[in-house]
Amino acid sequence: MSVFEQRLSFLQQNAQHNLLCGIRRGIEKESLRIDANSQLAQTPHPQALGSALKHPLITTDFSEALLEFITPVCESIDKALGRLHDIHAYTDSVLRQQNEKIWPASMPCCLGADDSIPLAQYGSTHAARMKTIYRSGLGYRYGRSMQAIAGIHYNVSFPDDFWRALQEQSGDKASLQDFKTRRYFDLIRNFRRHLWLLLYLFGASPALCASFVQGREHQLQTFNGRSDSLHLPHATSLRMGGLGYQSNAQAKLMVCYNGLPSYIQTLKKGLITPYAPYEKIGVRDAEGNYRQLSTNLLQIENEFYSTIRPKRVTDSGETPIRALHERGVEYIEVRCMDLDPYLPLGIDASAAAFIEAFLLWCVLSDSPLTDEEEYVRLARNQTAIVERGRDTALLLDDGNDLRSVAAWGLSLMDEMSSCAQLLDQAYGVDTYSRSVASQKEKLQSSELTTSARLLKDMRVQQKSFAQCIEDLAEQHANYFTEHSLSPMQYQYYADMADSSIKQQLELEQEGSKRTFEEYLAAYYAQYDAV
Repeated sequence: MSVFEQRLSFLQQNAQHNLLCGIRRGIEKESLRIDANSQLAQTPHPQALGSALKHPLITTDFSEALLEFITPVCESIDKALGRLHDIHAYTDSVLRQQNEKIWPASMPCCLGADDSIPLAQYGSTHAARMKTIYRSGLGYRYGRSMQAIAGIHYNVSFPDDFWRALQEQSGDKASLQDFKTRRYFDLIRNFRRHLWLLLYLFGASPALCASFVQGREHQLQTFNGRSDSLHLPHATSLRMGGLGYQSNAQAKLMVCYNGLPSYIQTLKKGLITPYAPYEKIGVRDAEGNYRQLSTNLLQIENEFYSTIRPKRVTDSGETPIRALHERGVEYIEVRCMDLDPYLPLGIDASAAAFIEAFLLWCVLSDSPLTDEEEYVRLARNQTAIVERGRDTALLLDDGNDLRSVAAWGLSLMDEMSSCAQLLDQAYGVDTYSRSVASQKEKLQSSELTTSARLLKDMRVQQKSFAQCIEDLAEQHANYFTEHSLSPMQYQYYADMADSSIKQQLELEQEGSKRTFEEYLAAYYAQYDAV
Protein backbone atom coordinates (compact mmCIF):
# COMPACT_ATOMS: atom_id res chain seq x y z
CA MET A 1 0.00 0.00 0.00
CA SER A 2 1.40 3.41 -0.99
CA VAL A 3 1.85 6.33 1.40
CA PHE A 4 -1.14 8.03 -0.22
CA GLU A 5 -3.32 4.95 0.18
CA GLN A 6 -2.35 4.57 3.84
CA ARG A 7 -3.16 8.19 4.66
CA LEU A 8 -6.35 8.11 2.62
CA SER A 9 -7.51 4.91 4.31
CA PHE A 10 -6.84 6.44 7.71
CA LEU A 11 -8.99 9.46 6.93
CA GLN A 12 -11.76 7.31 5.48
CA GLN A 13 -12.05 5.36 8.73
CA ASN A 14 -14.03 6.43 11.76
CA ALA A 15 -15.36 9.60 10.13
CA GLN A 16 -11.89 11.19 10.15
CA HIS A 17 -12.94 13.08 7.03
CA ASN A 18 -14.93 15.38 9.36
CA LEU A 19 -11.61 16.87 10.40
CA LEU A 20 -11.53 18.57 7.01
CA CYS A 21 -14.52 20.74 7.98
CA GLY A 22 -12.02 23.01 9.68
CA ILE A 23 -10.27 24.05 6.46
CA ARG A 24 -10.03 27.83 6.21
CA ARG A 25 -9.58 29.71 2.98
CA GLY A 26 -9.32 33.27 1.72
CA ILE A 27 -9.12 34.83 -1.73
CA GLU A 28 -6.99 37.74 -2.93
CA LYS A 29 -7.97 39.08 -6.36
CA GLU A 30 -6.12 41.69 -8.39
CA SER A 31 -7.90 43.68 -11.11
CA LEU A 32 -7.06 46.74 -13.16
CA ARG A 33 -9.32 49.78 -13.28
CA ILE A 34 -10.06 51.04 -16.80
CA ASP A 35 -11.61 54.30 -17.99
CA ALA A 36 -14.48 54.87 -20.42
CA ASN A 37 -12.13 54.21 -23.36
CA SER A 38 -10.91 50.92 -21.86
CA GLN A 39 -7.52 52.47 -21.17
CA LEU A 40 -5.69 52.16 -17.87
CA ALA A 41 -7.34 54.51 -15.38
CA GLN A 42 -5.15 57.49 -14.50
CA THR A 43 -7.28 58.57 -11.55
CA PRO A 44 -6.08 58.07 -7.96
CA HIS A 45 -7.39 55.16 -5.91
CA PRO A 46 -11.01 56.29 -5.26
CA GLN A 47 -11.51 57.82 -1.82
CA ALA A 48 -14.82 55.98 -1.50
CA LEU A 49 -12.80 52.73 -1.49
CA GLY A 50 -10.92 53.91 1.59
CA SER A 51 -7.25 53.94 2.47
CA ALA A 52 -5.19 51.50 0.43
CA LEU A 53 -2.83 51.34 3.42
CA LYS A 54 -5.37 50.48 6.11
CA HIS A 55 -8.50 49.04 4.47
CA PRO A 56 -8.68 45.32 5.39
CA LEU A 57 -10.52 44.25 2.23
CA ILE A 58 -9.72 46.71 -0.58
CA THR A 59 -6.22 47.91 -1.39
CA THR A 60 -3.90 48.29 -4.38
CA ASP A 61 -1.02 46.23 -5.65
CA PHE A 62 1.66 47.72 -7.91
CA SER A 63 -0.29 50.59 -9.40
CA GLU A 64 -2.94 53.06 -8.28
CA ALA A 65 -5.01 51.42 -11.01
CA LEU A 66 -4.38 47.84 -9.86
CA LEU A 67 -7.02 46.99 -7.26
CA GLU A 68 -6.59 44.14 -4.82
CA PHE A 69 -9.57 42.59 -3.05
CA ILE A 70 -8.93 40.51 0.08
CA THR A 71 -11.66 38.37 1.58
CA PRO A 72 -11.67 37.55 5.28
CA VAL A 73 -10.75 34.00 6.27
CA CYS A 74 -13.86 31.90 5.57
CA GLU A 75 -15.14 28.51 6.70
CA SER A 76 -16.56 27.54 3.30
CA ILE A 77 -15.98 28.19 -0.38
CA ASP A 78 -19.44 29.72 -0.75
CA LYS A 79 -18.78 32.21 2.04
CA ALA A 80 -15.43 33.21 0.54
CA LEU A 81 -16.99 33.75 -2.88
CA GLY A 82 -19.89 35.59 -1.27
CA ARG A 83 -17.56 38.05 0.41
CA LEU A 84 -15.60 38.49 -2.83
CA HIS A 85 -18.88 39.21 -4.62
CA ASP A 86 -19.87 41.88 -2.10
CA ILE A 87 -16.46 43.58 -2.26
CA HIS A 88 -16.71 43.52 -6.05
CA ALA A 89 -20.27 44.88 -6.05
CA TYR A 90 -19.38 47.77 -3.75
CA THR A 91 -16.29 48.63 -5.79
CA ASP A 92 -18.26 48.45 -9.03
CA SER A 93 -20.83 50.90 -7.68
CA VAL A 94 -18.04 53.33 -6.77
CA LEU A 95 -16.31 53.00 -10.14
CA ARG A 96 -19.57 53.42 -12.02
CA GLN A 97 -19.87 56.92 -10.57
CA GLN A 98 -16.59 57.92 -12.21
CA ASN A 99 -17.29 56.06 -15.45
CA GLU A 100 -14.73 53.30 -14.82
CA LYS A 101 -14.90 49.52 -14.95
CA ILE A 102 -12.89 46.51 -13.85
CA TRP A 103 -10.70 44.77 -16.44
CA PRO A 104 -11.50 41.05 -16.06
CA ALA A 105 -8.39 39.46 -17.62
CA SER A 106 -4.97 38.72 -16.16
CA MET A 107 -3.07 40.28 -19.06
CA PRO A 108 -3.60 44.05 -19.06
CA CYS A 109 -5.56 46.40 -21.24
CA CYS A 110 -3.77 48.40 -23.93
CA LEU A 111 -0.90 50.19 -22.23
CA GLY A 112 0.97 53.36 -23.08
CA ALA A 113 4.52 54.23 -22.14
CA ASP A 114 5.91 52.67 -18.99
CA ASP A 115 5.68 55.91 -17.01
CA SER A 116 1.95 56.14 -17.81
CA ILE A 117 1.37 53.31 -15.30
CA PRO A 118 1.09 55.18 -11.99
CA LEU A 119 2.75 53.75 -8.88
CA ALA A 120 0.49 52.97 -5.94
CA GLN A 121 0.53 55.65 -3.23
CA TYR A 122 -0.12 54.91 0.44
CA GLY A 123 0.48 58.13 2.35
CA SER A 124 3.32 59.75 4.27
CA THR A 125 4.15 57.23 7.00
CA HIS A 126 7.39 55.29 6.84
CA ALA A 127 5.51 52.05 6.07
CA ALA A 128 3.58 53.79 3.30
CA ARG A 129 6.71 55.30 1.81
CA MET A 130 8.48 51.93 1.87
CA LYS A 131 5.61 50.31 -0.05
CA THR A 132 5.76 52.91 -2.84
CA ILE A 133 9.58 52.83 -3.10
CA TYR A 134 9.44 49.04 -3.35
CA ARG A 135 7.08 49.39 -6.30
CA SER A 136 9.33 51.99 -7.86
CA GLY A 137 12.14 49.45 -7.63
CA LEU A 138 10.01 46.82 -9.35
CA GLY A 139 9.40 49.27 -12.18
CA TYR A 140 13.11 49.97 -12.64
CA ARG A 141 14.00 46.28 -12.45
CA TYR A 142 11.32 44.63 -14.58
CA GLY A 143 9.38 47.44 -16.26
CA ARG A 144 6.01 48.68 -15.08
CA SER A 145 3.98 46.87 -17.73
CA MET A 146 4.86 43.49 -16.23
CA GLN A 147 3.56 44.72 -12.89
CA ALA A 148 0.17 45.46 -14.46
CA ILE A 149 -0.56 41.73 -14.73
CA ALA A 150 -3.30 40.50 -12.39
CA GLY A 151 -4.16 37.15 -10.84
CA ILE A 152 -5.96 35.23 -8.11
CA HIS A 153 -4.20 34.15 -4.93
CA TYR A 154 -5.91 31.35 -3.01
CA ASN A 155 -4.96 30.94 0.65
CA VAL A 156 -5.61 27.69 2.53
CA SER A 157 -4.92 26.34 6.01
CA PHE A 158 -5.75 22.88 7.26
CA PRO A 159 -7.12 22.61 10.82
CA ASP A 160 -5.01 21.59 13.80
CA ASP A 161 -7.24 18.56 14.47
CA PHE A 162 -6.48 17.30 10.97
CA TRP A 163 -2.74 17.72 11.54
CA ARG A 164 -2.94 16.04 14.97
CA ALA A 165 -4.63 13.02 13.42
CA LEU A 166 -1.99 12.72 10.69
CA GLN A 167 0.75 13.18 13.25
CA GLU A 168 -0.68 10.38 15.39
CA GLN A 169 -1.07 8.16 12.34
CA SER A 170 2.58 8.72 11.39
CA GLY A 171 3.92 8.27 14.93
CA ASP A 172 5.65 11.65 14.77
CA LYS A 173 6.75 12.98 18.20
CA ALA A 174 7.67 16.57 17.28
CA SER A 175 5.66 19.58 18.41
CA LEU A 176 2.43 20.11 16.47
CA GLN A 177 3.76 23.33 14.91
CA ASP A 178 6.97 21.67 13.76
CA PHE A 179 4.95 18.81 12.27
CA LYS A 180 2.62 21.26 10.49
CA THR A 181 5.53 23.26 9.11
CA ARG A 182 7.26 20.14 7.78
CA ARG A 183 4.05 18.83 6.21
CA TYR A 184 3.24 22.18 4.60
CA PHE A 185 6.62 22.01 2.89
CA ASP A 186 5.77 18.45 1.77
CA LEU A 187 2.62 19.96 0.24
CA ILE A 188 4.60 22.72 -1.44
CA ARG A 189 7.06 20.32 -3.08
CA ASN A 190 4.23 18.20 -4.47
CA PHE A 191 2.40 21.33 -5.62
CA ARG A 192 5.45 22.49 -7.56
CA ARG A 193 5.87 19.04 -9.13
CA HIS A 194 2.33 19.10 -10.48
CA LEU A 195 1.77 22.84 -10.96
CA TRP A 196 1.57 22.22 -14.69
CA LEU A 197 -1.86 20.62 -14.20
CA LEU A 198 -3.37 23.82 -12.75
CA LEU A 199 -1.83 25.89 -15.53
CA TYR A 200 -3.33 23.62 -18.16
CA LEU A 201 -6.77 23.45 -16.56
CA PHE A 202 -7.16 27.08 -15.48
CA GLY A 203 -4.75 29.04 -17.64
CA ALA A 204 -6.66 31.91 -19.22
CA SER A 205 -3.98 34.09 -20.81
CA PRO A 206 -3.06 32.60 -24.21
CA ALA A 207 -3.09 36.02 -25.86
CA LEU A 208 -2.36 39.65 -25.03
CA CYS A 209 -2.43 43.18 -26.38
CA ALA A 210 0.62 43.94 -28.50
CA SER A 211 1.25 47.07 -26.40
CA PHE A 212 2.32 44.84 -23.51
CA VAL A 213 5.54 43.78 -25.28
CA GLN A 214 6.23 47.01 -27.13
CA GLY A 215 9.99 47.40 -27.42
CA ARG A 216 10.69 43.95 -25.97
CA GLU A 217 11.92 40.78 -27.63
CA HIS A 218 9.40 37.95 -27.76
CA GLN A 219 8.41 34.84 -29.70
CA LEU A 220 4.68 35.50 -29.86
CA GLN A 221 2.73 35.34 -33.10
CA THR A 222 0.23 37.85 -34.44
CA PHE A 223 -3.32 36.62 -34.03
CA ASN A 224 -5.47 36.03 -37.11
CA GLY A 225 -3.47 38.57 -39.09
CA ARG A 226 -4.00 41.30 -36.48
CA SER A 227 -0.94 43.24 -35.36
CA ASP A 228 -2.72 44.51 -32.24
CA SER A 229 -3.01 41.04 -30.67
CA LEU A 230 -0.31 38.46 -30.01
CA HIS A 231 -0.59 34.83 -28.92
CA LEU A 232 0.83 31.34 -29.06
CA PRO A 233 -1.53 28.79 -30.67
CA HIS A 234 -1.36 26.25 -27.82
CA ALA A 235 -0.56 28.58 -24.92
CA THR A 236 -2.35 28.29 -21.60
CA SER A 237 -1.04 30.98 -19.24
CA LEU A 238 1.43 33.45 -20.74
CA ARG A 239 1.17 35.28 -17.43
CA MET A 240 3.14 32.45 -15.82
CA GLY A 241 5.83 32.35 -18.51
CA GLY A 242 8.83 34.37 -19.56
CA LEU A 243 6.74 37.44 -20.44
CA GLY A 244 5.00 37.46 -17.07
CA TYR A 245 6.09 36.82 -13.52
CA GLN A 246 9.53 35.54 -14.44
CA SER A 247 12.93 37.17 -14.23
CA ASN A 248 16.35 36.34 -15.62
CA ALA A 249 17.86 37.62 -12.39
CA GLN A 250 15.63 35.43 -10.24
CA ALA A 251 16.36 32.42 -12.46
CA LYS A 252 19.75 32.33 -10.72
CA LEU A 253 18.04 32.06 -7.33
CA MET A 254 17.13 28.46 -6.49
CA VAL A 255 14.93 28.64 -3.42
CA CYS A 256 14.89 25.28 -1.64
CA TYR A 257 11.59 23.89 -0.33
CA ASN A 258 12.99 20.87 1.53
CA GLY A 259 12.13 22.49 4.85
CA LEU A 260 11.85 25.80 6.64
CA PRO A 261 15.60 26.21 7.39
CA SER A 262 16.65 25.64 3.77
CA TYR A 263 13.79 27.84 2.52
CA ILE A 264 14.83 30.73 4.75
CA GLN A 265 18.53 30.27 3.98
CA THR A 266 18.12 30.29 0.19
CA LEU A 267 15.52 33.06 0.13
CA LYS A 268 17.64 35.17 2.48
CA LYS A 269 20.53 34.80 0.02
CA GLY A 270 18.52 36.79 -2.51
CA LEU A 271 17.81 39.47 0.10
CA ILE A 272 21.44 40.06 1.04
CA THR A 273 23.29 39.42 -2.26
CA PRO A 274 24.06 42.54 -4.36
CA TYR A 275 23.18 42.30 -8.05
CA ALA A 276 25.29 44.33 -10.48
CA PRO A 277 22.48 45.51 -12.82
CA TYR A 278 20.54 46.80 -9.81
CA GLU A 279 23.63 48.49 -8.44
CA LYS A 280 23.80 50.43 -11.72
CA ILE A 281 20.25 51.67 -11.09
CA GLY A 282 21.29 52.87 -7.65
CA VAL A 283 19.19 53.26 -4.53
CA ARG A 284 18.70 56.99 -5.15
CA ASP A 285 18.75 59.30 -8.15
CA ALA A 286 20.92 62.41 -8.55
CA GLU A 287 18.42 64.50 -6.56
CA GLY A 288 18.43 62.04 -3.66
CA ASN A 289 15.01 60.52 -4.38
CA TYR A 290 14.68 56.79 -3.76
CA ARG A 291 14.52 54.58 -6.83
CA GLN A 292 14.48 51.26 -4.96
CA LEU A 293 14.88 49.93 -1.44
CA SER A 294 18.19 48.15 -2.06
CA THR A 295 20.49 46.95 -4.83
CA ASN A 296 20.23 43.31 -3.79
CA LEU A 297 18.71 40.57 -5.92
CA LEU A 298 15.48 40.96 -3.94
CA GLN A 299 14.33 44.14 -2.19
CA ILE A 300 11.96 42.19 0.08
CA GLU A 301 10.65 38.61 0.16
CA ASN A 302 7.55 39.39 -1.88
CA GLU A 303 9.70 40.19 -4.91
CA PHE A 304 10.43 36.49 -5.33
CA TYR A 305 7.77 35.41 -7.83
CA SER A 306 6.93 31.94 -6.53
CA THR A 307 3.87 29.99 -7.60
CA ILE A 308 3.16 29.01 -3.99
CA ARG A 309 4.35 30.48 -0.69
CA PRO A 310 4.49 29.27 2.91
CA LYS A 311 2.88 32.02 4.98
CA ARG A 312 2.44 33.28 8.52
CA VAL A 313 0.48 36.37 9.55
CA THR A 314 3.08 39.02 10.39
CA ASP A 315 3.12 41.60 13.14
CA SER A 316 3.39 45.26 12.20
CA GLY A 317 6.79 45.90 10.58
CA GLU A 318 7.80 42.23 10.77
CA THR A 319 9.39 40.55 7.76
CA PRO A 320 7.69 37.41 6.41
CA ILE A 321 10.69 35.13 6.91
CA ARG A 322 11.19 36.43 10.45
CA ALA A 323 7.58 35.46 11.21
CA LEU A 324 8.12 32.02 9.67
CA HIS A 325 11.37 31.55 11.56
CA GLU A 326 9.79 32.49 14.89
CA ARG A 327 6.40 30.78 14.60
CA GLY A 328 6.41 28.35 11.66
CA VAL A 329 4.06 27.99 8.69
CA GLU A 330 0.43 28.92 9.28
CA TYR A 331 -1.06 28.60 5.79
CA ILE A 332 -0.07 28.43 2.14
CA GLU A 333 -0.76 30.87 -0.68
CA VAL A 334 -1.43 29.49 -4.18
CA ARG A 335 -0.33 32.17 -6.65
CA CYS A 336 -0.57 30.60 -10.11
CA MET A 337 -4.26 31.12 -10.94
CA ASP A 338 -5.20 33.37 -13.86
CA LEU A 339 -8.33 35.46 -13.69
CA ASP A 340 -11.06 33.71 -15.65
CA PRO A 341 -12.30 36.62 -17.81
CA TYR A 342 -15.66 34.92 -18.37
CA LEU A 343 -16.52 34.96 -14.66
CA PRO A 344 -17.61 38.15 -12.86
CA LEU A 345 -15.43 37.24 -9.87
CA GLY A 346 -12.59 35.74 -11.92
CA ILE A 347 -13.06 32.43 -10.10
CA ASP A 348 -16.00 30.16 -9.25
CA ALA A 349 -16.83 27.42 -6.75
CA SER A 350 -15.73 24.67 -9.12
CA ALA A 351 -12.22 26.09 -9.52
CA ALA A 352 -11.93 26.71 -5.78
CA ALA A 353 -13.06 23.17 -5.00
CA PHE A 354 -10.51 21.71 -7.38
CA ILE A 355 -7.71 23.74 -5.82
CA GLU A 356 -8.64 22.40 -2.38
CA ALA A 357 -8.88 18.79 -3.59
CA PHE A 358 -5.53 19.24 -5.34
CA LEU A 359 -3.94 20.61 -2.15
CA LEU A 360 -5.33 17.77 -0.05
CA TRP A 361 -3.85 15.33 -2.55
CA CYS A 362 -0.51 17.16 -2.23
CA VAL A 363 -0.68 16.68 1.56
CA LEU A 364 -1.56 12.99 1.47
CA SER A 365 0.89 11.96 -1.25
CA ASP A 366 4.50 11.02 -0.58
CA SER A 367 6.78 14.01 -1.12
CA PRO A 368 10.50 13.22 -1.51
CA LEU A 369 13.04 15.98 -0.99
CA THR A 370 13.97 17.87 -4.13
CA ASP A 371 17.36 18.63 -5.68
CA GLU A 372 18.77 21.03 -8.24
CA GLU A 373 18.14 18.63 -11.12
CA GLU A 374 14.44 18.41 -10.26
CA TYR A 375 14.26 22.18 -9.75
CA VAL A 376 15.45 22.70 -13.33
CA ARG A 377 13.15 19.96 -14.68
CA LEU A 378 10.10 21.52 -13.06
CA ALA A 379 10.98 24.90 -14.57
CA ARG A 380 11.16 23.26 -18.01
CA ASN A 381 7.75 21.64 -17.48
CA GLN A 382 6.27 24.98 -16.46
CA THR A 383 7.63 26.71 -19.56
CA ALA A 384 6.36 23.90 -21.78
CA ILE A 385 2.84 23.91 -20.36
CA VAL A 386 2.65 27.72 -20.51
CA GLU A 387 3.68 27.90 -24.15
CA ARG A 388 2.40 24.59 -25.59
CA GLY A 389 0.05 23.12 -23.00
CA ARG A 390 -2.77 22.32 -25.45
CA ASP A 391 -0.48 20.75 -28.04
CA THR A 392 -1.34 17.03 -28.06
CA ALA A 393 2.26 16.26 -29.04
CA LEU A 394 3.64 17.88 -25.88
CA LEU A 395 5.45 15.55 -23.49
CA LEU A 396 6.34 16.47 -19.90
CA ASP A 397 9.17 15.00 -17.85
CA ASP A 398 8.04 13.29 -14.62
CA GLY A 399 11.61 12.42 -13.64
CA ASN A 400 11.41 8.87 -14.93
CA ASP A 401 9.68 9.14 -18.28
CA LEU A 402 8.15 11.52 -20.80
CA ARG A 403 4.36 11.63 -20.53
CA SER A 404 1.56 13.37 -22.37
CA VAL A 405 -0.45 15.99 -20.51
CA ALA A 406 -3.66 13.97 -20.82
CA ALA A 407 -2.19 10.63 -19.72
CA TRP A 408 -0.33 12.06 -16.74
CA GLY A 409 -3.20 14.30 -15.74
CA LEU A 410 -5.83 11.58 -15.87
CA SER A 411 -3.67 9.27 -13.76
CA LEU A 412 -3.41 11.98 -11.09
CA MET A 413 -7.15 12.64 -11.25
CA ASP A 414 -7.94 9.13 -10.05
CA GLU A 415 -6.31 9.84 -6.69
CA MET A 416 -7.68 13.38 -6.58
CA SER A 417 -11.18 11.94 -6.99
CA SER A 418 -10.70 10.12 -3.68
CA CYS A 419 -9.67 13.39 -2.03
CA ALA A 420 -12.71 15.11 -3.53
CA GLN A 421 -14.98 12.43 -2.08
CA LEU A 422 -13.49 13.01 1.38
CA LEU A 423 -14.15 16.72 1.10
CA ASP A 424 -17.69 16.15 -0.16
CA GLN A 425 -18.40 13.90 2.82
CA ALA A 426 -16.97 16.48 5.21
CA TYR A 427 -19.07 19.34 3.86
CA GLY A 428 -22.15 17.40 2.81
CA VAL A 429 -21.89 18.50 -0.82
CA ASP A 430 -20.91 17.06 -4.19
CA THR A 431 -19.05 20.18 -5.36
CA TYR A 432 -15.59 18.66 -5.08
CA SER A 433 -16.34 15.46 -7.01
CA ARG A 434 -18.18 17.37 -9.72
CA SER A 435 -15.24 19.73 -10.07
CA VAL A 436 -12.72 16.92 -10.51
CA ALA A 437 -15.03 15.26 -13.06
CA SER A 438 -15.33 18.48 -15.07
CA GLN A 439 -11.57 18.98 -15.07
CA LYS A 440 -11.10 15.43 -16.40
CA GLU A 441 -13.14 16.48 -19.41
CA LYS A 442 -10.65 19.28 -20.12
CA LEU A 443 -7.84 16.74 -20.22
CA GLN A 444 -9.81 14.68 -22.72
CA SER A 445 -10.61 17.73 -24.86
CA SER A 446 -8.39 20.81 -24.68
CA GLU A 447 -11.08 22.84 -26.47
CA LEU A 448 -12.94 22.96 -23.15
CA THR A 449 -10.17 24.97 -21.48
CA THR A 450 -10.60 28.71 -20.95
CA SER A 451 -7.44 29.41 -22.93
CA ALA A 452 -8.90 27.62 -25.97
CA ARG A 453 -12.26 29.31 -25.51
CA LEU A 454 -10.74 32.79 -25.53
CA LEU A 455 -8.78 32.21 -28.73
CA LYS A 456 -11.86 30.71 -30.38
CA ASP A 457 -13.99 33.72 -29.42
CA MET A 458 -11.38 36.12 -30.76
CA ARG A 459 -11.29 34.17 -34.01
CA VAL A 460 -15.04 33.72 -34.47
CA GLN A 461 -15.91 37.26 -33.45
CA GLN A 462 -12.95 38.63 -35.45
CA LYS A 463 -11.95 40.80 -32.53
CA SER A 464 -8.68 41.70 -30.92
CA PHE A 465 -7.72 40.50 -27.46
CA ALA A 466 -8.55 43.93 -26.06
CA GLN A 467 -11.93 44.10 -27.79
CA CYS A 468 -12.96 40.68 -26.48
CA ILE A 469 -12.01 41.57 -22.92
CA GLU A 470 -13.70 45.00 -23.20
CA ASP A 471 -16.95 43.21 -24.07
CA LEU A 472 -16.58 40.96 -21.02
CA ALA A 473 -15.82 43.96 -18.80
CA GLU A 474 -19.09 45.53 -19.91
CA GLN A 475 -21.00 42.30 -19.29
CA HIS A 476 -19.60 41.99 -15.78
CA ALA A 477 -20.37 45.65 -15.01
CA ASN A 478 -23.97 44.97 -16.02
CA TYR A 479 -23.99 41.86 -13.84
CA PHE A 480 -22.98 43.84 -10.76
CA THR A 481 -25.55 46.51 -11.57
CA GLU A 482 -28.18 43.78 -11.53
CA HIS A 483 -26.71 42.19 -8.38
CA SER A 484 -25.98 45.35 -6.41
CA LEU A 485 -25.73 45.53 -2.64
CA SER A 486 -28.65 46.35 -0.40
CA PRO A 487 -28.52 49.84 1.19
CA MET A 488 -27.45 48.24 4.48
CA GLN A 489 -24.64 46.28 2.81
CA TYR A 490 -23.49 49.34 0.88
CA GLN A 491 -23.33 51.39 4.07
CA TYR A 492 -21.28 48.67 5.75
CA TYR A 493 -18.57 48.99 3.11
CA ALA A 494 -18.82 52.78 3.01
CA ASP A 495 -18.30 52.91 6.79
CA MET A 496 -15.33 50.55 6.49
CA ALA A 497 -13.78 52.85 3.89
CA ASP A 498 -14.28 55.92 6.11
CA SER A 499 -12.81 54.11 9.10
CA SER A 500 -9.68 53.13 7.13
CA ILE A 501 -9.10 56.74 6.08
CA LYS A 502 -9.37 57.89 9.70
CA GLN A 503 -6.88 55.22 10.75
CA GLN A 504 -4.38 56.40 8.16
CA LEU A 505 -4.80 60.04 9.20
CA GLU A 506 -4.22 59.11 12.83
CA LEU A 507 -1.01 57.30 11.89
CA GLU A 508 0.23 60.25 9.87
CA GLN A 509 -0.55 62.69 12.68
CA GLU A 510 1.34 60.55 15.18
CA GLY A 511 4.50 60.87 13.14
CA SER A 512 7.65 58.93 14.02
CA LYS A 513 10.66 59.51 16.23
CA ARG A 514 12.83 57.68 13.69
CA THR A 515 13.95 58.87 10.28
CA PHE A 516 12.92 56.84 7.26
CA GLU A 517 16.49 55.62 6.92
CA GLU A 518 16.42 54.37 10.52
CA TYR A 519 13.08 52.68 9.89
CA LEU A 520 14.46 50.93 6.81
CA ALA A 521 17.63 49.86 8.62
CA ALA A 522 15.58 48.35 11.46
CA TYR A 523 13.45 46.47 8.94
CA TYR A 524 16.45 44.96 7.17
CA ALA A 525 18.19 44.19 10.47
CA GLN A 526 15.57 41.48 11.02
CA TYR A 527 17.29 39.37 8.37
CA ASP A 528 20.30 39.11 10.67
CA ALA A 529 18.11 37.33 13.22
CA VAL A 530 17.11 34.43 10.94
